[in-house]
Amino acid sequence: MIPNKLKALWAEGKPTINGWCSIGNPFTAEIMAAQGFDSVTIDMQHGALDYSAVLPMFQAMRASGAVLLARVPWLEPGIIMKALDAGAYGIICPMVNSAEDAARFVSYMRYPPHGQRSFGPTRVSFAAGANYAGEANDNMLAFAMIETAEGMANLDAIAATPGLDGIYVGPADLTLSLTTGRLAPGFDREEPEMIAALQTIVAACNKNGIRAALHCGTPDYAARAIGWGFDMTTVGGDSRFLAAAAGAAVAGFRKLTDGFSTKTEKGAY
Repeated sequence: MIPNKLKALWAEGKPTINGWCSIGNPFTAEIMAAQGFDSVTIDMQHGALDYSAVLPMFQAMRASGAVLLARVPWLEPGIIMKALDAGAYGIICPMVNSAEDAARFVSYMRYPPHGQRSFGPTRVSFAAGANYAGEANDNMLAFAMIETAEGMANLDAIAATPGLDGIYVGPADLTLSLTTGRLAPGFDREEPEMIAALQTIVAACNKNGIRAALHCGTPDYAARAIGWGFDMTTVGGDSRFLAAAAGAAVAGFRKLTDGFSTKTEKGAY
């Protein structure tokens, strides 16, 4: 089958950049995937979309060559397996709070004898090339999200789960949970306690030979995260990019036309 390019890049010691799709539209997804991201994730948890949008979005992004991932709504086997069958080369699973959660998640990602994934690669058997059944277990990426105080308390046990490929940090939920709401949710944390938490997660990943990924809001912060040891960073997403570009265009227009009048002199006629 077509190999997972993220694994090859990481094996060469190269960090990767991930795009994020929250708008349920194939054209939007195609535009995102064409921008040069190493991978693109469809957000099935908080995105404005469902499975009926996921399949055509994967189809639209195939030509880009980006590694296609999905964040599923929850730790539930049906949707994890269905996203894989649609073409995802990796799954980001939210709210993994224990080693037991992580073990269940990994089992849904792998065919027997390494898991309990049901066989029926409806689309991916065409999109991923030959011998999918024989090679999928080694190519699919299982990312558990650490985003709660409970997850942090069980971090070492989660990171040591056999078959887990990495931990994906959701900084907004992690901040809310670790500070019991004292700090507002958001990306690109500057609080020493949150930076320490992020670095603790990296250390746990390094100790167990798995990858660390972080959701970021800016390229500058993503570069800092790579410096801390993160292997993959997400930098913004389709809805945020659209809002930022549209807002900048409107603000630029307002600034440049301040003081102009639309009134014109009446002509002779």
